[in-house]
Amino acid sequence: MKIVLVGTAYPYRGGLASFNERLMQQFQDEGDQVEIQTFSLQYPSFLFPGKTQYSDSTPSHSFKIERSVSSVNPFSWIRVGRKLKRMQPDIIIIKYWLPFMAPCFGTIASVAKANKHTRIVAIADNIIAHEPRFFDKWFTAYFAKKVDCWVAMSQSVLKDIDIFDTKSPRVLTPHPLFDNFGQAVERNLALKALNLQADKINLLFFGLVREYKGLDILLQAMKDQRLKAYPLCLVVAGEFYDDYSKYEQMVEEYGLSGVVKMENKFIKDEDVATYFSACDLVVLPYKSATQSGVTQIAFHFSKPMLVTKVGGLPEIVSEGRSGYVCEPNAESIADCLVDFCSNQRNFDQTLQQEKQRFAWDKMTAAIRE
Repeated sequence: MKIVLVGTAYPYRGGLASFNERLMQQFQDEGDQVEIQTFSLQYPSFLFPGKTQYSDSTPSHSFKIERSVSSVNPFSWIRVGRKLKRMQPDIIIIKYWLPFMAPCFGTIASVAKANKHTRIVAIADNIIAHEPRFFDKWFTAYFAKKVDCWVAMSQSVLKDIDIFDTKSPRVLTPHPLFDNFGQAVERNLALKALNLQADKINLLFFGLVREYKGLDILLQAMKDQRLKAYPLCLVVAGEFYDDYSKYEQMVEEYGLSGVVKMENKFIKDEDVATYFSACDLVVLPYKSATQSGVTQIAFHFSKPMLVTKVGGLPEIVSEGRSGYVCEPNAESIADCLVDFCSNQRNFDQTLQQEKQRFAWDKMTAAIRE
């Protein structure tokens, strides 16, 4: 098949780019002709909360990526749509994560599918935004009208699609493993690289820090008196899109200065393996969620997780097999941390079994279906 993905890819950074490139690599490995039409402009700089949108990692893809789409220029949308209309791919894949992108993606899809051949497949990260704005419903409704079929990666998103589209075919398949960050690093080498101690129980909060991801709840849990008995170290590795000083104050107020290590920076792809190899437990104390790519990195590196009962996280992490599933509050999180530390829980065998659910060929098969 001839398959084109429209969305984030190199030279842009982050989980969206990693997912899209890995998906297209899988299609290529299965014998399909693939390419990505990515952004010439993804976000205007004044709308982007981070330090840079661009990756300084070495590109690893072996297919064409063309920078052609401006998210804010309608003439660009029409130009790319006409190009794809002439190209006549069998499938155009659009990973939908933010209503801001709906006018752009919807227009490209509408123009391209006028050839009466191309089908538009939307992989929905979110239908309802984590940080909603007044225009969200109008924009998403516009995009939904252009979609021929949907792929959801959690039950909550599958249900949310019905708000905008009750007729188009849809399938549920989980987020595949992020296996494109290399192999695990020997633990002692990883600890040395991060200046961590071998006798500590190292917890990892990984990825961009936003309010809904619940780092504040985790810090509240860390001050639980029961945890004082254990040699804990919490590594917060990711660029802060929330007020960094707020968390600094919490660390100081809760007496956690010697326990919490915060690294306010975007973690390069080539450094991901080091962080996950050094940790003992990956912690996702989210207040809301659909799914998270962080769980799929943890699975790849066979690391147990603590997740909260929000969105699709309990669908991914099985209680007692791949980690803990708790309530999104400090007491429940602390209870799980105490259990992990006191019982020295080992999930190695069951983790290996659980990760088999998340193969990339299951995602490509769902899209073909």
